[in-house]
Amino acid sequence: MQISSRFTIAVHIFMCIHIFEKDHKITSDFLADSIQVNPVVIRRLLSQLKAAGLVRVQRGSGGASMAKPLDQITFLDIYRAVDCVEEGALFHFHENPNPNCPVGRNVHRVLDGRLKQIQDAMEREMAGITLESVMKDTENCIKEESRG
Repeated sequence: MQISSRFTIAVHIFMCIHIFEKDHKITSDFLADSIQVNPVVIRRLLSQLKAAGLVRVQRGSGGASMAKPLDQITFLDIYRAVDCVEEGALFHFHENPNPNCPVGRNVHRVLDGRLKQIQDAMEREMAGITLESVMKDTENCIKEESRG
C-alpha cells in the first residue's frame, strides 16, 4: 500500500516555489515541467493547497506563492490538504469479512485500534517535519551540485 503521489508532488511544488519564486513566475506549466506531470494535476493540487490556506494562486500574471512561512507548514498540513488517503483512514479494510468465520467476525475488533495507533504515530511524525527543514536540505543539495 502506498500513500498517493499527490503528497510528494505537493512537497515538490513547495520546493519549486521556494527555489524559483525570485526568478520565475510559478505557473502550473512551470511546475509541471519540473515534476513531469500534466499541468492539470498541478492545477488540481494548487487548488487543494489554496483551499487549505497553504498557497496563494493568482491567475494570469501572478502565479503561485506560499501563504505561510516555511516553519509554519508541516508535512501533516500538506498530507491533509491533498487528500492522500480515502476517508481520512490510512488503512483501507477489506469490505466484507465473513461473519460466520471466527477470524472474519473478529478481524475489525483485533486490528482497528492497532491500525489507528499506526496512523496516529505517522501523523505525529509528519506534524514534526516543517518545510523549513526540507528547504534547507534542498538548498544544500543544490549548492553541493554547483561545487562539483
